[in-house]
Amino acid sequence: MPDDSAAARAAAEEESAFSHPAVDPDSTAAYGDHPDQLIDFYAPRTDVVPGALAPLVVVLHGGAWRAPYDRRHISPFADFLARRGFAVASVEYRRGSAIPAQGGSPVAGRWPETFDDVAAALDALPALVRQSLPGADPRRMVITGHSAGGHLALWGAARHLLPADAPWRIDRPAPLRGVVALAPIADFEVAEKLDVCGGASRQLLGGEEKFAERRPYADPSLLLPTGIATTLVQGRTDVTVPQAVAESYADAAAKAGEVVGLTLLEDVGHFPLIDPAADACAVVAEEIAQLAW
Repeated sequence: MPDDSAAARAAAEEESAFSHPAVDPDSTAAYGDHPDQLIDFYAPRTDVVPGALAPLVVVLHGGAWRAPYDRRHISPFADFLARRGFAVASVEYRRGSAIPAQGGSPVAGRWPETFDDVAAALDALPALVRQSLPGADPRRMVITGHSAGGHLALWGAARHLLPADAPWRIDRPAPLRGVVALAPIADFEVAEKLDVCGGASRQLLGGEEKFAERRPYADPSLLLPTGIATTLVQGRTDVTVPQAVAESYADAAAKAGEVVGLTLLEDVGHFPLIDPAADACAVVAEEIAQLAW
């Protein structure tokens, strides 16, 4: 457990990140019939390269795959990226039931619907971008995500490595410039040992009895090497998704023969990575730019 000062700091960081008013998108499109199968689009606010199409950043929000956390909480971050000259697609997806699980927290995620939605959204994006973001270049696409969304970003880039019977598998690597995963739940085994977000990854896979069976279909640390440029950004003082989770993923990548960037930020916890008021957020934008441009 974090000490009192670490807990107080983490609480202040979370309060700051959630203090910004939600930013309405320029447009929203559906990629399915369910109310949560939506993508918000933010047009670039500036031209980084005059006359050029803007790189597309796909944003996957976090919140432990739990129902109370939707894409609205990450909309200030999406707007921040748009103001940096990116075209942004912020994806909503089905999360856990609002009915509390044992222990009082809402259930994390839905199997298989959470994965169905992310796969469907990524597959639908090129056509939807052409309709909703004509200033974007889907050939220069970077996926980013925070926390549970960081997991989904890594997973979305690894679908070509899924088991042959996985319904979400694609036959070749997705056409991505890269992935920037922010404090991602990137290794389920380590996350469970550390009880990250109250056993959220175990709940996502359907509980203890399904965890081992479904993990090869869901755990990014088992889906390597992707062949896609990947950077993890992690705060060293993160008590929500500790540094050890990102380090374990990077180690697994190295063992698979792939170099994954790991940017560790001093005196930074979990939420500054998506907080436009925090210096860490500018670091994230720069990491995205390194891959996108």
